[in-house]
Amino acid sequence: MIVARIRKTYAGGRESAPFSLDVEFTTSAGITVLFGPSGAGKTLTLDSIAGFVRPDEGRILLNDVLLFDAQSGVDLKPQRRNCGYVFQNYALFPHMTLRENLAFAAERLPRLERHRRLAEILDKFRLADVAGRRPHEVSGGQKQRCSIARALIASPRVLLLDEPARGLDAPLRAELYDIVRQVHSDFHVPVLLVTHSLEECFALGHSMMILCDGRIVQTGAPAEVCNRPANLQIAQLLGMFNLLPVEVRALDPSRNTSVLRFADFDIAGPYVPGHLKGDRVHVAVAPRQLRAVPRTGKPAANQVALPLMRTVERPEAVRLEFDREVAVEMPRAEFDLNRQVRDWLVEFPPDAVRVL
Repeated sequence: MIVARIRKTYAGGRESAPFSLDVEFTTSAGITVLFGPSGAGKTLTLDSIAGFVRPDEGRILLNDVLLFDAQSGVDLKPQRRNCGYVFQNYALFPHMTLRENLAFAAERLPRLERHRRLAEILDKFRLADVAGRRPHEVSGGQKQRCSIARALIASPRVLLLDEPARGLDAPLRAELYDIVRQVHSDFHVPVLLVTHSLEECFALGHSMMILCDGRIVQTGAPAEVCNRPANLQIAQLLGMFNLLPVEVRALDPSRNTSVLRFADFDIAGPYVPGHLKGDRVHVAVAPRQLRAVPRTGKPAANQVALPLMRTVERPEAVRLEFDREVAVEMPRAEFDLNRQVRDWLVEFPPDAVRVL
């Protein structure tokens, strides 16, 4: 478990903007995902834990071992922190074979233990058949497996993964996800994983921290965070919602309802605490939660008439993109039955409407 408070500031220059990392968090014993856009401070957080960057202020504990404390001057060297680190570019030594890369990471182990451990991990990560090859002679997936194996061979207290699926195609990503899950199960090591992929958050994460502009803005289980973003900024970061500007037309706290005006239509929604009639807010609703139906008459309750701008074909669904930046995901079989329809109504289920 990691308990960290990290503050690090970089002053701006002629060709660089200032940046400040200010985070405080506690990870669980499972797989914790640090999610956010590029430049949010994710890798800087990992580097601070691993000891490659010295924070200006703060304190870092790993399984109750003090790694860093600015106030008392404690700052363990990276090799004493016992953190397994998998870098974005694998960072394998190009002049060494895969076996030599692993042996180098295990050099502190007693000789007999080193040989046993090396044979065991080559077998576990299915690298025995290519152990004599150099990194440029193996596939991307094999390099990734070797990088993770090297990080684990000395039995680290924590495994730090910096965008491990970057550059991998879909089959290799799926293989990597299986490896990470197996690592957590077999080695019983907590994992802190950096990504900007929601797919990885759901595939691997037990818990999730969203980082934006050097600050943690929301934490929780991936499904909880994605289903209930705390504010408009987080919903924008997640990139999985229609974010629609609406006007509050009516509020009824006794019934926990509201009426919201969008595109000249009224939509029934939940009560909006802290707002008054006439306030302008945003509605967040996922494309999969909306329903598009052929128009046969006047719109019914919570239906909005919008021109269809384009369709985007996907393997199992079709994305219908309407005017006013409204998108709806429709099962392919249903769309095929209505492919010739030109006039549509978009239906907003009241329980899917979330006001931010």
